[in-house]
Amino acid sequence: MVLEDEGNKSATKVVCLVLQDSVGAVLATLRPEGKALGLHWEFPGGKVESGESPESALRREIEEELCLSVKELLPLPGVRHTYDFGEIYLLPFLSQCRQRPDLRLAEHADACWIALSDWRKLKWAPADVPIVQSLEQKEAGE
Repeated sequence: MVLEDEGNKSATKVVCLVLQDSVGAVLATLRPEGKALGLHWEFPGGKVESGESPESALRREIEEELCLSVKELLPLPGVRHTYDFGEIYLLPFLSQCRQRPDLRLAEHADACWIALSDWRKLKWAPADVPIVQSLEQKEAGE
């Protein structure tokens, strides 16, 4: 699980939102029990559809999942990960918010805001781990 460039085109492209508030906490969402990676925390997002740009896919997914419109998006390094159900190429985007928005969870069991230094308190989806580790290291100045 290394941050890497896109490389292999056979992986399913998936996008995720790293939404960070004014004190540096990030939004994590809990996958529902009974779904793939159920009861794992993740950055919200979803699959990129055919003909869709990653940024457009993320805006669509966040509107569908959280009833939220996101403003400026900054692409972060992607992560390739192989699950038992297949390989994904996860494309994260960072967005900042001054105030934590009201969320309506359409796809997730729960959501929380967590300080980057506390990320290990949650059971994260494996593909999201390198992203949160990278953010924590950046915040720590490493």
